[in-house]
Amino acid sequence: MTGPTLDSRFGALRSALADVVAIPVTPFAEDGSVARDTYRTLVRRLTDGGVRTLTPNGNTGEFYALDPEERRLVTELTMAEAGRSGAYVLVGVGHDLPTAVAAARHARDAGAHMVMVHQPVHPYVSQDGWVDYHRAVADAVPELGVVPYIRNPRLTGQRLADLGELCPNVIGAKYATPDASAFAAFARDAGLERFVWVAGLAELYAPAYWAVGATGFTSGLVNVAPEVSLSMLEALRAGDYPAAMDVWERIRRFEELRAADQSADNVTVVKEALAALGLCRREVRPPSRVLPVERRDEIAALVKAWAI
Repeated sequence: MTGPTLDSRFGALRSALADVVAIPVTPFAEDGSVARDTYRTLVRRLTDGGVRTLTPNGNTGEFYALDPEERRLVTELTMAEAGRSGAYVLVGVGHDLPTAVAAARHARDAGAHMVMVHQPVHPYVSQDGWVDYHRAVADAVPELGVVPYIRNPRLTGQRLADLGELCPNVIGAKYATPDASAFAAFARDAGLERFVWVAGLAELYAPAYWAVGATGFTSGLVNVAPEVSLSMLEALRAGDYPAAMDVWERIRRFEELRAADQSADNVTVVKEALAALGLCRREVRPPSRVLPVERRDEIAALVKAWAI
């Protein structure tokens, strides 16, 4: 299927990916269940703050710590808020292939616009098998845009190109290998214009990835300060790299804390910031952990410095 046909079918979705792609946290109630009302309030805060693309069941939403029923609940709660705001919803799906297909079909039936396919978690991932996995998900929901989440540095751009030939609804890629040079080569081998390229390592990598082909970036920080993430997007769209790097400097410590120790506290730091603002409980599920008390004051000070 050619480029113009893709634009006519999925043009609005491609535009929605070329943006700040917010990954909402999943707040938990005191009894450990998903805090439904708090979740909707947090999503509403995002959309009221100008965010127009949401990814429920992303890694910042503790995808791998939620059971299937909770993942469906989070999808449905997000759709309820998206219906109010007009936001686009890109639902995270994954695990074994039947589970991923079932989740994609649930997302479609709930009214979602796209699915993001998490990197397959398996000790033996062949490149041909990677294509087969994603093709099965894409073929199950031809009406939806499909976005592979690429974290495997061994995957070649040609494999994504092959998938795109087989599945016209694969419209973008969330690339999350921490190497801007590798990303630049991968995007060009896969098809720079064929796919929308989303920098999947958030604001800390967004300027470098933008310079070589990304037109959107994911964000967990946006849960805390939508205006900060959106200001970086505005600067990047304008080609104003000094302004983008000013934002980068403001959020650098926050993102470094999230990335430390192989991202052990990635979600925890975001929830701690939200707790400092009185917006949700700080609790996360194992294998994540709540921050030590001595680190909490630093997070609160960072949030205060953003003058939210």
